Amino acid sequence: MKEDKKQLLLRLSPSLYEKLTRMAEEDFRSLNGEIEYLLTQAVNKKYPQNPTKTNKKG
Repeated sequence: MKEDKKQLLLRLSPSLYEKLTRMAEEDFRSLNGEIEYLLTQAVNKKYPQNPTKTNKKG
């Protein structure tokens, strides 16, 4: 069964937005995909005993 994704409105400073956009381009991801990837990595680092899986290029 496919997992439904939750939507979230996220406000970013212009400088953070630009850095994230650059990172996403370097990793061949969408901005949304890059943010999801980075958040997943941070959560897995904090809770290694219960890792969260990423979609696609995780």
